[in-house]
Amino acid sequence: ILNHYIGMKYIVPESIPELTYFPYIIIGLCITGLLAAFSRKKWLAYTWIISLTVLCILGIYDFWLWEYDYGHNLDPNAAIKVEGMTYQPPLFGEKWLLNFKATSYPHVGGILLGISVLLANAVWFVQRKKA
Repeated sequence: ILNHYIGMKYIVPESIPELTYFPYIIIGLCITGLLAAFSRKKWLAYTWIISLTVLCILGIYDFWLWEYDYGHNLDPNAAIKVEGMTYQPPLFGEKWLLNFKATSYPHVGGILLGISVLLANAVWFVQRKKA
């Protein structure tokens, strides 16, 4: 709620299109992963690993763009203005924004997703070395 004082847009779920199509992407990845596991077809497993990795990278980039937009495109009529100041929170880590400490670390779901991507790519790497 304090964000509007510095000119940030309000965070309204309806204005974030990713929230409408992201569940379908997750479902698609789950189904593809299960199909790859049960079919035991390498090409399907590799397709899943590549899709998972690329979509994770794109998701992180999309989140960074979202943060950039909210932290840089400020309302010129905001109550508080600090010349040259931007309010982009960190993608990962901690950052002071005026007298507020912004902290951003992954929660359980993000940690598990990261472990999944690392393990999937490790399996691919090991399998390629065997072949």
